[in-house]
Amino acid sequence: MLSDDIQHFARGRTKARAYFCYLFSNNLPDKIPDVSQSMIVPRLLSLKADLENCEGAYLLDHKGQQVTPTYLPEGKEDTDGIGRIRADRAYYYRAVKEKRCTMTDPYPSLITGDLTVTASHPIYDDVKTLKYVACIDMPIADVLNIAHLNTFDTAFSKFFKFAYMCFALALTAVALLLFGHGIQSFFVNDISISHLSIDEMFKATILLTLSLAIFDLVKTLIEEEVLGQHKEHNISGPHKTMVKFLGSIIIALSIEALMLVFKFAITDPNHLMNAMYIVAGVSMLILSMAVYIKFTKITDEADR
Repeated sequence: MLSDDIQHFARGRTKARAYFCYLFSNNLPDKIPDVSQSMIVPRLLSLKADLENCEGAYLLDHKGQQVTPTYLPEGKEDTDGIGRIRADRAYYYRAVKEKRCTMTDPYPSLITGDLTVTASHPIYDDVKTLKYVACIDMPIADVLNIAHLNTFDTAFSKFFKFAYMCFALALTAVALLLFGHGIQSFFVNDISISHLSIDEMFKATILLTLSLAIFDLVKTLIEEEVLGQHKEHNISGPHKTMVKFLGSIIIALSIEALMLVFKFAITDPNHLMNAMYIVAGVSMLILSMAVYIKFTKITDEADR
């Protein structure tokens, strides 16, 4: 399925980019005086020939204008692209911005109509002035093979999905038990307006809060680890579950701290400082999660 291929590509993107960076750096001239199109094209064609099933290769100038035909399989050439401005394409502006080899996200190929990925590499002269950007189009299936996402990896992926599903079901049972016990407190202990028990009310609140936090974690596990539905885009998949889990803990502890503040304010003001310690702990967790998100986002952007 296409969705599975895209998920596999996201996991193997770093490996595939490292491979293409190696190929570009070992085959194309870089940081030498008088680098020219006639010097680059033969090496680009040689690189293309070494890549089985390569859909096309072409060269852009420093402004993003295509200066060569699109070199197709079997020695064919498509001259329609010569002179076209590609400065708005990700394979150009990301390579120029990051000043290194980059890979695009999968997109439908204009040549075959299937999902393809473009690897691009900026070429500089000896004074570090951008001269060209070399581009190679590869089918996503070949990129996955390059990243070594084979049947063995797929089997492990299915195993981990099954394991996550088992844990999610077990946690769901725990959440339902806590929820049932919390609701039961309203009937067994007669928590009502006429028989208001502060202690029992807070115990029920704690149980319901824990149930909600666990259920929220279960929802995240199923959506992201089992179904692969990643709704956030600033943080990569493995880190989203951690952020969601920490967020659930922070919400639960915040509610507990609020409950304790009210409880101690009514029953025992001398213990208010204990509640404030929990508030301080929640504040530290929020700051820690903010730092974690910041550095995780930087790492993910560097890997793309």
